[in-house]
Amino acid sequence: MNIGEAARRSGLPPKTIRYYEEVGLLAPARAANGYRDYAERDVHILRFLQRLRSLGFTTDEARRLLALYGPSSCNVETTRHVHRRLAEIDGKIEQLLSLKRALAALASRKADEPAPDCPMLEDASDVTIRMARPA
Repeated sequence: MNIGEAARRSGLPPKTIRYYEEVGLLAPARAANGYRDYAERDVHILRFLQRLRSLGFTTDEARRLLALYGPSSCNVETTRHVHRRLAEIDGKIEQLLSLKRALAALASRKADEPAPDCPMLEDASDVTIRMARPA
């Protein structure tokens, strides 16, 4: 399929698809005329990349995760990497849940109540700072 069809099916603009190819995250086949020829697997990779990027993963992190689907993905180092990533994701989920609870508590206060000066705000700030730091 051509880049327009791959873009339509993946939900990504052609410019982004070309960028992913340029940085080595995607390597579509080339037709005899030199045009890119995307396969169904390429569309799945594009959707996966879109999801990773929307969740805040960097290009390098996406590259490492894509490597897990390669032919040499069943080794001890890969397994360790997967477990580290799972632990990081679990940590981010906990941080998000903590921030959600703090924000929900703030949202539930009455409009005429003064803004509290309490540890909850510090907790929310701390969670936000921890989430912003690279893992």
